[in-house]
Formats: sequence, structure tokens, C-alpha cells
Amino acid sequence: MPSDAASAPRRLTIRKVTPDRPWVWLNAGWRDLMANPRIGFFYGGALAAAGWLLIMILLGVRSAWVILPASAGFFMIAPLLATGLYEASRLRAEGKAVTFSACLAGFTRNGQQLAFLGVVLVILHLFWVRVAALIFMLMFGINFTPSLEDLPFAMLRSDMLLPFLIVGTGAGAILAAAAFAISAISIPMLVDRDISTMEAIVLSIRAVLTNPGAMIFWAGLIVVFTAFAMVPFFLGLALVVPLIGHATWHAYKDLVVEA
Repeated sequence: MPSDAASAPRRLTIRKVTPDRPWVWLNAGWRDLMANPRIGFFYGGALAAAGWLLIMILLGVRSAWVILPASAGFFMIAPLLATGLYEASRLRAEGKAVTFSACLAGFTRNGQQLAFLGVVLVILHLFWVRVAALIFMLMFGINFTPSLEDLPFAMLRSDMLLPFLIVGTGAGAILAAAAFAISAISIPMLVDRDISTMEAIVLSIRAVLTNPGAMIFWAGLIVVFTAFAMVPFFLGLALVVPLIGHATWHAYKDLVVEA
């Protein structure tokens, strides 16, 4: 019969890594993607299609100015959307079959806690869109209503364009940093372990604070890769999303250890 010490759950702690460690995570993520390309590219293609749909809806309701903040908000909720990719990496690491149905089942592993964290990220996203709308109105005024065709040139002619870009970028960076800190490794952790959302968030924040060099570098790579992926009509997301998703799983497994 095992002793109480042997049967007690082990405490999770954060491992310190070198600042260039994200390259290791990307390499491992690439191997996962190449092992199951259909699943990875399906996820990425679905998000690219969602991007097209979002643009069409916003253009249809004559709210083109929302496209930029909504696209920026993608960084806040994308970690949750990649849950199936984390499950694919987990199954592969355990030598199990990686199928579409098994990956989708990842959303039901610790489902209530994943849903709670998803609500937090969606609220952050919606809050960012509201903040962006407020900044837009404060900078350009409520009477600034050029047609969709004239909007880019009207903004370029305005003296408020530079302040708008500075303030908007600053506000977006603060919210994006908060979203990154709470979701950097928390979602794959919820997929992998039976823990609460708050425990996962605390460990995620600790991972960022313990490894500022590596996590800032990792966040920068995510922003650069995703930004370039969005440029060609979101087509690049078909590759970037699964690559970063699988790499995020390996970041979690690399950073979180049992004491």
C-alpha cells in the first residue's frame, strides 16, 4: 500500500530556461505538424476562413475601422482556439493515435475550466474592441464618418493619425501583454492536468516572470509570424497557427515541472 507521501500530488513549479529556448519549442512544434499535417492545416485553414468571414461581415456593416483591432484581438483568443492542437501533441507524445475526433475531445478535457478561461479571454477581446472604438472617437470625433472608400485617405489627411496610432498601439500592447501572460501556457496545462483555471493562470504568469527573456522573445516571434501570416489575406495562418499551437504545447512541457 503506497504511503501518503507517495500518493500525494506533486507540486508544480517553473523551470528557468535560456532566452533562445523558443527555437527549441518551434523545432518540436514543426515535428508535430509534419507528423500530422492534415490536422494542423485543417485548424489553420479554418482560422483563415474565419478571418475572411470576419472581414466580409465588417465590410458589410460598414465598420472597416474595426478590422485592425479585431485582428489584433485574435492574439488574445487564439491560444484557446488551438486546444485541439495541444491535444494532438499530447497524444503523439504518449504514442497514441492522433485523429480529428480525438483532437476535438481535447476541448472536453477539464472542460469547465477551459470554458472559464475562454470567457476571460473573450472579455479581454471585447474590452479591447471597445477601447479601440473609444480611442477612435476621441481622436477623430464622432462626426468623422467618411465613406468606406474614403476612410484610409481621410485618416491619412488627419493630424490625429499619429496620436491615434501611438495611443492605440500602446493600449493594445498592454492588453495583449496581459492576455499573453495569463494564457502563455495555461491552456495546454488545463488540457494536460486536472487543475483549476486560477492555478493555471498563476503558473502561466510565473512562467513569464521567471523567464522574461525567453517569453518576451516567444511573444515577439508569435506576433511577427502571425502578422506576416495575416498579410496575404490570412492565408499564412494555415501554417503559422498549427506551428505555434504545437510549439506552445512544448513550451508548457518545457517550463512546468513537478517539484
